[in-house]
Amino acid sequence: MNPFVLAWRNVWRSRRRSLVTISAMSFALFMMIVYTGLVAGYMSGLERNMLDLEMGDMQVFSSEYRDDPSLYSLIEEPDALLERLDAEGFPAAPRLLGSGLAAAGDASAGVELRGVDVARDEAVSEVYLHVVKGAWLDPADASGVVLGNRLARTLAVGVGDEIVVLSQASDGSMANDLYIVRGVLKNIADGVDRAGVFMNEAAFREFFVVPAGAHQLIVRRPEALELDPAAARARALAEGHDLKTWRELMPTIASMMDSMSGAMYVMYGIIYIAIGIVLLNTMLMAVFERVREFGVLKALGVSPRGVMRLILLESLLQALIAVVLAVALSVPAFTYLMTTGIDLSSVARDISVMGLALDPIWRAEVDAATYIGPIVTMLVIITLAVLYPAIRAAVIRPVEAMRHR
Repeated sequence: MNPFVLAWRNVWRSRRRSLVTISAMSFALFMMIVYTGLVAGYMSGLERNMLDLEMGDMQVFSSEYRDDPSLYSLIEEPDALLERLDAEGFPAAPRLLGSGLAAAGDASAGVELRGVDVARDEAVSEVYLHVVKGAWLDPADASGVVLGNRLARTLAVGVGDEIVVLSQASDGSMANDLYIVRGVLKNIADGVDRAGVFMNEAAFREFFVVPAGAHQLIVRRPEALELDPAAARARALAEGHDLKTWRELMPTIASMMDSMSGAMYVMYGIIYIAIGIVLLNTMLMAVFERVREFGVLKALGVSPRGVMRLILLESLLQALIAVVLAVALSVPAFTYLMTTGIDLSSVARDISVMGLALDPIWRAEVDAATYIGPIVTMLVIITLAVLYPAIRAAVIRPVEAMRHR
């Protein structure tokens, strides 16, 4: 008889036990698939927020800026470097960075001022899409600024209100000017939220008396290139400058993201080992109940390998049924989790990880790896769990087995 047909019949000889085993495997696999998709969505959202709103894929500084981040540590002739990067398909935008004191009414706060080339910046950053009140910068509005959310609350200002900014210009003179709040950002990152003031590049240069140069270039990689090869090519273009990838600038977050895949496999192992123990117990009971049957099979000429293959096929069939059920259940679950998501705003309105804000709507992200990882891990664990019962059945002696009661 075909071994697959025989294995299929054997699976349903003890219908209740098989249904319980298949249900346990299906539920575990379903939970692991959904968990994998949610973790992937979480990590993707964190990376997207970090790269699109704050870091870019890479940043270029003058050779001395990171050791001495001062107003005078400038990238000389940034336009030439921008042209080289543009020619090689690297979108890039300059940023000017300075600090000062902002005041409105009786409130004041230390601020980080960022001079932005509005046209170029939209190609490397999506900050302009995260204005929750008012509008983003307009090159025609020299006095308009956009504030971080918590900074606006600290200064008790809103759209249309005035703030005074004080600092020291590059020529040693006192820099002070009056600006109009043009917009307020939603939560992006702790630094931006607490102290971020975005202004037009021309307004920054006038305020700090910085006629030329840039403190920082935000660079995005071409979609066809992975980060490391893209960084190698960009470093060749930015020779003489200090180019760092986001992973080098934020090693703690990079390490956390790398460790998440390992954490997922640990979780797979914990859940599936429990399922493996259930299956091991089930198959051992099946072997002990069918000792006479295996003895008869061996007496009829079935080899130990054939008996072992039969046990493995029975387990494989149950596992395959569990896979089909789990995948079928995951489709509507992911349809909801990818479109609607889990709304965490009622639990925590402003969610952040290591200073980076997260969208309070937690959505899943699904690709082939979302299914392959959990399914392959489960099949491996099940195979290992069934080996012992299969070996026990394979070494049964026919004469002793047929006398078994």
